[in-house]
Amino acid sequence: MDGRNGMRAADADREATAERLRVALEEGRLDLHEYDERLVRAYGAKTYADLDEVVADLPGTTPAHRAAVAPAAPADADGTVVASGRGAGGLLAIWSPWLRVAGILTAIWLFASLGSGHLGPYWPVWAIGPWGFFLLMRTVGGHDNGWRRAERRGRARRDRRRRR
Repeated sequence: MDGRNGMRAADADREATAERLRVALEEGRLDLHEYDERLVRAYGAKTYADLDEVVADLPGTTPAHRAAVAPAAPADADGTVVASGRGAGGLLAIWSPWLRVAGILTAIWLFASLGSGHLGPYWPVWAIGPWGFFLLMRTVGGHDNGWRRAERRGRARRDRRRRR
């Protein structure tokens, strides 16, 4: 292996690869099953070579040159790590798969009910209810995209500086 391919990948690199896979799924280049398999491989990747292998056959996604070191998380003046996943874009990324599935299941329920002539019990709640509950807890609890972890790192960094 050459130098870059043998280097350990960072979380930011895995996230970038996951985003490339999401775009490929939306473009119709991957089916849902293949997307899921590749996403598991991307988050389990140890090196840049592992990540490159996940997207090698996707046009426009093979990295020509990627920095060997992931960029540091943005921080404010006192060194507190700024949470990038807390905005509307972060919430949309977390909730959009749930919304899609909820819409599809509700449409199936509605068409089946209309076809039978009466509204049956709303069975999609058994699939989207627990999932929505956990997403809500994740959103309210601030666990989206490592926000709490970044906050703790920033707090620990400030505490170390104060002790000096």
